Amino acid sequence: MSRFPHAVAAVAAVLAAAGLGLAGCGGKQQRPAPPPVAVDAAPAQRQDIATYIQLDGQITPLQQSNLSSPQSGTLVGVYVTEGSRVGRGQLLAKLDDATLRAQLAQARANFGGSSLNSPITAQQNQTAVVQAEQALAAAKNNQITAQAAYENAKVVYDGDRSLYQQGYVSQTQLEQARSQYVATQKSLNTNAELVRAADAALKNARVGLGSTAVQKTQVAANAAQVQQLETAIAQTSIVAPYDGIITARYLDPGAFAGPNQNIVQISQLDTVYVNANVPDDQLAYVRSGTPVTFTTSSLPGKVYRGRVYDVNATPTQGTLSYRARVIENNPGNQLRGGMLVTASVRKEFHPGALVVPRTAIFQTDTGTSVFTVADGKPGPDGKPTKIAKQVPVTVGLQTDVTSEVRNAGFGPGTLVITTRPDALQDGSAVAITQQGGSGPGGPASGSSVAGKKRG
Repeated sequence: MSRFPHAVAAVAAVLAAAGLGLAGCGGKQQRPAPPPVAVDAAPAQRQDIATYIQLDGQITPLQQSNLSSPQSGTLVGVYVTEGSRVGRGQLLAKLDDATLRAQLAQARANFGGSSLNSPITAQQNQTAVVQAEQALAAAKNNQITAQAAYENAKVVYDGDRSLYQQGYVSQTQLEQARSQYVATQKSLNTNAELVRAADAALKNARVGLGSTAVQKTQVAANAAQVQQLETAIAQTSIVAPYDGIITARYLDPGAFAGPNQNIVQISQLDTVYVNANVPDDQLAYVRSGTPVTFTTSSLPGKVYRGRVYDVNATPTQGTLSYRARVIENNPGNQLRGGMLVTASVRKEFHPGALVVPRTAIFQTDTGTSVFTVADGKPGPDGKPTKIAKQVPVTVGLQTDVTSEVRNAGFGPGTLVITTRPDALQDGSAVAITQQGGSGPGGPASGSSVAGKKRG
């Protein structure tokens, strides 16, 4: 008899129970199949895909001028204010010209007397000498005024040129200073010629008593004086050089305006420049004629389209960016000077590419792949189950929402998995919870930047 009767009985009972259990299972224990992995999917599609570069830019007027007069005097009228629409040739402001008109009347009287064909008497010649001296003095005074205006404009131009090279002033401001400098230089040269003519007239008046040459010289000198005064009077009227809008008014009636002091500013905004900054490494994609779209936060929802007019040959001072310029029609003047814009230029373009949502792309140790949805073994209902199939691909162009795939081994319409749960593996059974019916470029992916869909 066994020394452990109770232990032997217990072991026998356990073995018997195990034998019954195995017999009830046909002698084999089965593990239940894991549930399918829930995934989202979208169909691959043929469509155009493009990438774009974004450029910062600013609106500037097609033309912009600060208007002044080379004459000095009290403003008797400023007939426009900021926001006024004006036409070319319209009178904008007027300086007091009473003194100049009195001088013109005297000069015309002298000119009429010197034009007579009667012999010049000694007294008449003496009068001619006095008049020539007065004309020379007036010409010299005008020369002094012109010299002061020229030196002032030169100082401003030299200063703006230095500041422009350092990037502190705009090219528009530099061009305005240069135009003012050139204008005062011309005025200075004109007045110098008038001084020389008046001096020659005086010399001839002193030495040519009774001669016809003296009479002719006096006539010429008086004619020059009359012309000079008529020009000076015309310069007291400030007129619009082109159609535009008054964008600044610097002085009011009653103020004294010195030579070349700004009175009003006019800007041409019916057509504007869109100046965009192109980085050095993006120059290959931006040239004259390149299509451009641009938007501004000042006009939300509005998209403007145009083409690059030109690209500057030198970079903006202190940067490695080049100014690209678009000329844009501006009906209603919605685009205003100084507005900041974002311009978009197409960089690369592949028509009819096979694209998938970017979220479908993933990296492995062997390269880039996607999971497609394939048919597996039939299920209890007789229908094929869905399984994930890992497919190697080569990635082409990519946007923020789509990717071009090459050498994919599948075509348009193939479902690719756009979510990758941790449990998802090659061959995993899957259940599609959401399918992007509109494809990579449609609402399911949240963007249409991939381009035009091809049927």
